Amino acid sequence: MFSTLSTTAVKMHQTTLSVADSPVTVRCATFSPERKGVSELHFMLTITHPGESFDSQLSQITQALNNTLISNSRFSPVMMRWFLSDAANQADLLPAAPEGCACSIVEQAPLNGTKIALWLQLVSDMKVGYDSEQQICFAIHQPYTHLRTASRALPDFGSEVATMALLEDYATNLSNLGANIYDNCVRTWFFVQNVDVNYTGVVKGRNTVFENFNLTPDTHFIASTGIGGGHANRRVAVQMDAYAISGIKPQQITYLKAPTHLNSTYEYGVAFERGVAIDFGDRRYLMISGTASIDNKGNVVHTRDISRQIGRMLENIDALLNEGGATYDDVAHMIIYLRDPADYTEVNKYFNDRFPDMPRVIVNAPVCRPGWLIEMECMAIKAVDNPEYAPF
Repeated sequence: MFSTLSTTAVKMHQTTLSVADSPVTVRCATFSPERKGVSELHFMLTITHPGESFDSQLSQITQALNNTLISNSRFSPVMMRWFLSDAANQADLLPAAPEGCACSIVEQAPLNGTKIALWLQLVSDMKVGYDSEQQICFAIHQPYTHLRTASRALPDFGSEVATMALLEDYATNLSNLGANIYDNCVRTWFFVQNVDVNYTGVVKGRNTVFENFNLTPDTHFIASTGIGGGHANRRVAVQMDAYAISGIKPQQITYLKAPTHLNSTYEYGVAFERGVAIDFGDRRYLMISGTASIDNKGNVVHTRDISRQIGRMLENIDALLNEGGATYDDVAHMIIYLRDPADYTEVNKYFNDRFPDMPRVIVNAPVCRPGWLIEMECMAIKAVDNPEYAPF
């Protein structure tokens, strides 16, 4: 399905920017097209040394954020996600997001013993802004408008009703901007308070809304992560982030399956795609949904064995990336979710050894099935040369 595209010499460049003993570890992945066009920077900022107060850690990471923005002043921030250890006491202290930058705030404690971490995406040569009525940030580079929304939530509703309302409101907002959830939404995230109890409601609510929008096993779903995560308001059962692209053609979107390794999610009653590849004239986006240690029959593999679950999870993701013509060398960032903090030391050592400069964070976030000890999502960018489509 990708054989008509030729790759270019451009490679994703991953590096650790911080110096020894810096209070913040800054990892960055850079993508710049071979010809003139939009460049991208993906940063992960993590506190280097645990043990200090939240105020101190916030000051350190805010200084690193400001330095990053100043050092890359020709770039515009379009997406940021704060990972907090105690959102109810911390969220109100965060700095305001830059204009036009979607800001997600989720309680998923960084598992290196610190209280805060930050994922940040910057782009060059785009017009950015915020539509307050639709609650959507936009970044425009004709003919595409990239639409991001973050931390949508409705307190005092159960997870099923809240999920339905969030998706229906989001679909209305997209429609008001000339887009729709079926053709244009390519990625969602659902952060679920007490995931072992509330995830079933998220699944039911999503299935109901998707059926109404003709998102079915016979058409397609949307790449997604559904994972444990808290809101600052404890009365929120579920919060949602989403990414859509208007101006995209249906033939530019391919859903990744990796059937040798994974089954279709509808076989066990849920409605999301394992991953999505989006082709532009100069690059391919690959957005890999939350992926765990599962086989192509839908079974949990290597129960209670974190080491072997890491291996199977990465093998599954590798199969999805390969289906889209990419490898781990093309990955811009990783988010790793652990159910049990006691597994952090082993997982961190594995990722340090294999992906030393990869922008990544490991957070405490139970996966939607208790048997899964670990889950990971990632995004990759592959340089391609496809004159049929406009560049990113």
